[in-house]
Amino acid sequence: MEKKPKQQPSEDLQKLGKRIRDLRIRKGYTNYENFAFEHNIPRAQFGRYEQGHDLRYSSLLKVVRAFGMTMEEFFKEGFD
Repeated sequence: MEKKPKQQPSEDLQKLGKRIRDLRIRKGYTNYENFAFEHNIPRAQFGRYEQGHDLRYSSLLKVVRAFGMTMEEFFKEGFD
């Protein structure tokens, strides 16, 4: 079976991943795994979000809530 080449995340998903990573660091977490564990988010999955992989809306809501933010607050920065 032929292996599919890895797709590069779209620019928008890269911005989303960067926003998630920046917020985690602002919260004082140098390690994404610790943040994910403490907020009951699968660690490998959270790592993929920070890398700019696609995520479901329900997953995005969970991440935004883990930061203690509204969707409006979350999207206020980093998406120009």
